[in-house]
Amino acid sequence: MKCVAIDDEPMALEVIKSFCQRVGDIELHTFTNPLAGIDHVKRTHPELLFLDVKMGEVSGVNLAREIPQGTFLVFTTAYAQYAIDGFDLNAVDFLHKPFSFTRFEKAVNKVQQAIRLVNYSAAPPLEGAEITVKVEYKNVTVQLSSILYVQAMDNYVKIFTTDGRTVVTQMSMKSLETMLPEGDFVRVHKSYIVPRHRIESYSRTLLTLTGGTKIPVGRAYADKLTHNT
Repeated sequence: MKCVAIDDEPMALEVIKSFCQRVGDIELHTFTNPLAGIDHVKRTHPELLFLDVKMGEVSGVNLAREIPQGTFLVFTTAYAQYAIDGFDLNAVDFLHKPFSFTRFEKAVNKVQQAIRLVNYSAAPPLEGAEITVKVEYKNVTVQLSSILYVQAMDNYVKIFTTDGRTVVTQMSMKSLETMLPEGDFVRVHKSYIVPRHRIESYSRTLLTLTGGTKIPVGRAYADKLTHNT
């Protein structure tokens, strides 16, 4: 992940550099000159920017308005009162100095999650792919691109589609799961499977699909969802 850190305190940048090395897989560029730093950000479009709020006469809040689309922002500052300004600018997180590695890592994880969600939203929605399931005595074809989510109900499985249709088939959740491409669908609960590209946001206990549908996340599936989505 490409990352830039802008702070007029060299020691603060050393802390971020050290923490990035501990996280791993981060290509970091640091700047003590805020104007040179934001110019680099506008030219290179990094995925993540750590930005101090107050750098002498230069306001990080004002610089944040120049950040290009696609660069996720994490504010760093010793002044907690600036947090509201940060979140008004859609900052992913706000690190209050001095912050621990655990807190830093949490902010990085938030950004990585946001990047993955953007990538899945931009992915082609399985156009043309389909599965065939038995409904009573008929074979019914379901387009994978139309699936909103799948729910297990006793000995049946319900496939909910984006057009409001519900397909009910007498088969096990495990059997249906093997019919779905693993890279495009994820089991998030013993009773639920969802298409990855329809996940709008999630936590370890609940996710929201495009359109607002809420789906519970099972404890046994939370780590897989967090690491692979």
